[in-house]
Amino acid sequence: MTDKVRTYDENTVLIFDTTLRDGEQSPGATLSSAEKLEIARQLSMLGVDIIEAGFPAASPDDLAAVQRISREVGTPDGPVICGLSRAVEKDILVCWEGVKDAAKPRIHTFLGTSDYHLNYITKTTRAEAIEIIRKAVTLAKSLCDDVEFSPMDAGRSDPAFLVEVCAVAVQCGATTLNIPDTVGYVTPEEWRERIANLIAETPGAGPGSGVIWSVHCHNDLGLATANTLAGVLGGARQVEVTINGIGERAGNTSLEEVVMALHTRPQFYGLNTNINSREIVKTSRMVSNYTGMYVQANKAIVGANAFAHEAGIHQDGMLKHASTFEIMTPETIGLSQSKLVLGKHSGRHALKVRLSELGYNVEGDALNQLFARFKELADAKKNVTDADLEALMADEFNKPEEIFSMDDIQVTCGTMGMPTATVKMHRAGSGEAFIHAAVGTGPVDASYKAIDAITNAPNVLVEYAVHSVTEGIDALGEVTVRIQHPETGRSFGGYGADSDIVVASVKAYLAAVNRMLALLGLDGVQAEGEAATVNMKSEAK
Repeated sequence: MTDKVRTYDENTVLIFDTTLRDGEQSPGATLSSAEKLEIARQLSMLGVDIIEAGFPAASPDDLAAVQRISREVGTPDGPVICGLSRAVEKDILVCWEGVKDAAKPRIHTFLGTSDYHLNYITKTTRAEAIEIIRKAVTLAKSLCDDVEFSPMDAGRSDPAFLVEVCAVAVQCGATTLNIPDTVGYVTPEEWRERIANLIAETPGAGPGSGVIWSVHCHNDLGLATANTLAGVLGGARQVEVTINGIGERAGNTSLEEVVMALHTRPQFYGLNTNINSREIVKTSRMVSNYTGMYVQANKAIVGANAFAHEAGIHQDGMLKHASTFEIMTPETIGLSQSKLVLGKHSGRHALKVRLSELGYNVEGDALNQLFARFKELADAKKNVTDADLEALMADEFNKPEEIFSMDDIQVTCGTMGMPTATVKMHRAGSGEAFIHAAVGTGPVDASYKAIDAITNAPNVLVEYAVHSVTEGIDALGEVTVRIQHPETGRSFGGYGADSDIVVASVKAYLAAVNRMLALLGLDGVQAEGEAATVNMKSEAK
């Protein structure tokens, strides 16, 4: 290798990122030239060693993108800029046009070597394939000092033929030999053995030869990362990966998974990378946003749940010592902190700690009371947010004296029939239950009329406001109401929160009525007969 190409410690694994080439081949993931350039800049910030910027012969736009990346990102202290080409003279010449302005250019050429590819794609014999490879690598070497060769579908190629192919590529000047499992067929143990045998048996490409061995694995059987790491154990010192594991079919090996496996298990692998892992999350989100390929929540390293804990046992362990359930810190990949997701599996300890962080010191019976409400809410929605907790606190601990308490409510509404609400309540200090049904202009109006009939507390509804505390179909709703006593003119407010907006509305209204009854010393009594349906509220309801 010449001084144009960086030399590396044998204990360093080179990260060859092909997000802009193989990753972009994902269905629907086409990127514009400007987007490719921005991603390339971020990949340079991430510290990747080689950026495969594209397939210059594929289209004029791809060529232009590779040229721009070569000029603007391929600086002397930046990454190697690589272009891919078939083992065809025209492709190789166009590839060189794409990368020649980079400070450290690389031509990557390939040819299928499995019998599947030789018989059905190129329709050549093995001898003819050898000659194609010889000519292609020789041409590439005449243009560029740094040449990579890949025997495509190596995972299903004859091992003896692979040795012959790799030997010819090295003789003609290839400096990197990439062994791809193009269809995601191999298993870790056989792949490790395959790589180790190729290194040992290929003339001129063993340890100390200056030739770097590489692996490129696909994820068709979900083994891409495992196979890539097995290849590293077999002696490979370059890995071809993509951000978020995007790529054709089931995708490629994920950069973040390989990098963090090496980072987290140094005692096992004893190898380093040049990656600035704190840029991983930022890079992942950029690629996801530009390609429109969203990362699944349970994706290793960069998924939304990768550092999220909901189970009570896990949360309790995390609160005591993070290492109980995390093998790496979120800060390592660029996140600010782990996330304790409050949901139906969470325990009191996690709830108490989160409330404390929000400024609420809740202990004993009060905590038990709030925890019961929290569990009810968690059963109704997936995640309980800080805003939900604030609403629960206001609803639970800012209540007026309860003269009347709600037991049950049932509403019927829709385009057929009249909105009807049946309310069951009881009075403080009395075991007697009051049940009343009422018809209104809507479910809330009907509920309020039923409450009026039971409490016999005439008032005018002067304000009713409802809004969602959090986003989503399962959001917690907040309702605030203001009622006015018709004789004194005094106003009383009420607040309610629930994932059911009608229930929240009833809680808010009953809170205001209780406050009015308590502060004015009124003696609410259930009206009898037809009078139970009479109230003095305005049509605002």
